[in-house]
Amino acid sequence: MKDRAARIRTGTLPKAPQVSADPRIHTDLAYLRGLEGPARGLSFLPRQPAQSVLNGRHASRLRGRGLNFEELRDYLPGDDVRSIDWKVTARTGRPHVRVMTEERDRPALIVVDQRMSMFFGTRRAMKSVTAAEAAAMAAFRILDQGDRVGGIVFGDELIAEIRPQRSRGALNRFLTALSEANGLLHAEAPNTAPIGLTQVLRAVARIASRNHLIIVLSDFDGLDAETDRIVSALARHNDLILVPVTDPSAGELPAGMRLVVTDGELQAEIDTSAKAARQALVEMSTGRLAEVFDWQRRFGMPILPLSAGEETLPQMRRLLGLGPR
Repeated sequence: MKDRAARIRTGTLPKAPQVSADPRIHTDLAYLRGLEGPARGLSFLPRQPAQSVLNGRHASRLRGRGLNFEELRDYLPGDDVRSIDWKVTARTGRPHVRVMTEERDRPALIVVDQRMSMFFGTRRAMKSVTAAEAAAMAAFRILDQGDRVGGIVFGDELIAEIRPQRSRGALNRFLTALSEANGLLHAEAPNTAPIGLTQVLRAVARIASRNHLIIVLSDFDGLDAETDRIVSALARHNDLILVPVTDPSAGELPAGMRLVVTDGELQAEIDTSAKAARQALVEMSTGRLAEVFDWQRRFGMPILPLSAGEETLPQMRRLLGLGPR
C-alpha cells in the first residue's frame, strides 16, 4: 500500500483499464485544472458574508492566519497599551512592547474521499466526482488567496499525502493524485476492505497539528469509536470544515422496483423490495450524515453539505453566502 501511495503522489500510478469518458462518472486532470476560473468567486478567508455557514453560530468563525512574534522594543507614544510586555517592563524598569506580525500564509489541508462508497450517483454525477470538483475549486481559491495548500486523497487501498506548500507544484500534485484516484473507481474494482476514515484522520492529525484549515470531503462511511475522538481534537486546534457529499435518491427510492445501475460500461439490476438491498442503497446515498451533524452540534465545526444531484459551484456559493453568479 505504501508503494501505491508513493506512486500516486508522483503521478505515475496507472489509471484503471476501464474508465468511462462520461464526466458524470469520472473526472480527469484537464477538467480539474479547468475549474480554476470558476473557483475565483469563492472565499475561505476568515471574514465571511453574514449568510455564510462559515460565519455566525457553532464556533464557525475562522481563526485566520495567526500572529508571529517579531521583536521587543521600547514603548513609544501611540502604541497600544495591550501590547506592553509587563514582565520585561518590570525587569528593565522601562515600558516595552511586543511587536507581532501576521503570518504570511496559513496552511490548508484538503482531504478527499475516493473510495468505492463514493462511486454512486443517480441524478447529475457520482459522489466521487462532486467531491473532486469541490476539492479542486477549494484548492485553487486557497492558493490564490495566498495560503499554502496540500491534501490527502484516499481510496479503498491507498492514501496519497501532499504537504501544504504555497506553490503551483503542490497544487498540481494534489490534482494529479485526485484524478488518478478517481480513475481507479470502476465496477470491476476488487472487493477489499476499504481504508477506514479513522486511519485517514490520523494522517491528518500528524500533518495538521494546529492552526490549519482542514476541509474533509467524504460520505463519512466507516466510522468507529476513535473517529469521534480525532474529530474533536482536530476541531479544537484547527479550523475544521466538514463537507458531507450525498446523493438525492435516499428519499426517492420506491419499494418493489427493479433498478438498473451502471458505471458506463457494466450494469447490474437491483430489486428494491429486498430490505437489505434497499438499506444498502440508502446508505450509499446519504453516507453517515446523521453522525456528521451530531459532530457539528457537539464540536462546533461548520458543515457544507453537498448533493451529487446538483451543480457543485452554485451549491458552494450558496453555502458560503455569495449568492448566484
